[in-house]
Amino acid sequence: MQQHYHLWSIGCQMNMADARTLAARLESLGYAPCRKPEQADVLVLNTCVIRQQAEDKINTMLRHLQPYRAKRPGMTLAVMGCMVGKRELPQLQAQFPFVDLFLPPSEPEALLALLQRRELDAAAGALVRTRAGEDEWPVLPASSQGQAITAHVPVVLGCSHACSFCVIPSRRGAERSRPREAILLEARRLVAEGVREVTLLGQIVDRYGLDLGGGYELADLLVDVAQIEGLARVRFLTSHPNWVHDRLLDAVASHEKICPYIELPVQSGSDEVLKQMRRGYTVQQFRELVARVRARLPNAGINTDVIVGFPGETEAQFMDTYRLLEELRLDAIHNAQYSERPGTPAARRLPDDVPAEEKARRWQLVEDLGKRILGEKHAGLRGQVVRVLVEGRDAKRDRWFGRTPENTLVYFADAREQLGQLVSVQIDWTGPFTLIGQPAEGA
Repeated sequence: MQQHYHLWSIGCQMNMADARTLAARLESLGYAPCRKPEQADVLVLNTCVIRQQAEDKINTMLRHLQPYRAKRPGMTLAVMGCMVGKRELPQLQAQFPFVDLFLPPSEPEALLALLQRRELDAAAGALVRTRAGEDEWPVLPASSQGQAITAHVPVVLGCSHACSFCVIPSRRGAERSRPREAILLEARRLVAEGVREVTLLGQIVDRYGLDLGGGYELADLLVDVAQIEGLARVRFLTSHPNWVHDRLLDAVASHEKICPYIELPVQSGSDEVLKQMRRGYTVQQFRELVARVRARLPNAGINTDVIVGFPGETEAQFMDTYRLLEELRLDAIHNAQYSERPGTPAARRLPDDVPAEEKARRWQLVEDLGKRILGEKHAGLRGQVVRVLVEGRDAKRDRWFGRTPENTLVYFADAREQLGQLVSVQIDWTGPFTLIGQPAEGA
């Protein structure tokens, strides 16, 4: 009888990559995906706790599933991801006794071993399939999810930087780079399945290879991945301002397949707040980095992250952030209200003293600023031709969608099959978050 799995996943791109890898390994054991979690034989919740809102969503999901788990004793329920830390495990086991397994981020081996043991028992000693090794990271067959055009490939696991507000180092462990050949093998397999763009992932992706020795760094890896036949584009994220060196920027400038798109989280425009955050740079150093990126990559898309309402942040310090964002006119602002995370240095040392309504007000101001800046920048693209990698089709509006090398979302109508193609699109309409156009003449 066919066994089914369901993966419920929230959070960052690393979580999405972990989910894809686990799905591939479950399918290698003969499990098929199903849409409804209540109908799964194996149900995995892939969690995120970077914000309180995400943790609340997971707790709600678990409470919803508890009665279904009671009715189906044969179901295997696992919780994976950043919710599962060594210190948190006893509390989680006591709070959710109906969960079979708690799995740390990127470590599904205990679940796979349990399923294999059950398969052995059911087959009365028959041989089972050998699961993939840690660095073989199998590719999820396109048939199980439809044709994927883009995919994420983790290259640096964990983080050792320890910003004062961040729970990632305690949940995902110390920074460790995957071997070059394992990454290239995974990328080639993805391309063989029809993937046209891969994004190399790391909490601080620019630090790739520093723990391996030998001088092989992210710049070298990007060039090697870009040379894979059949691959149209390669991206990388997330960067840290301290580790974006000229050699990396020169690699991006030297190869047309490497997208000129960089995630540069500033987090705050106040030196005092940056120091409390343990970010390791000043506002002026960030300004100089942005200027250096734009000098080498004039058309680069530069996105940033901002946290408003950090403990002790005054109105004047917030306005420093606001004015910095207004000055730099970056291409997107990922904006978040500070959320105290238990166990982090900030939670231990600093009172969460900015009122919730003030955090919300500051968040809205930054949100409105980002929308205005992006709308103004996109308006300059009207009548221009941009190059789009087509990722899918919006069936409701009967149009294709994809992204420019700078990561701007573009829609266009075309009766021809364009999935996975690079298409030149002339822009007719612009908004803060999307562009709409039509295939350029001869596209």
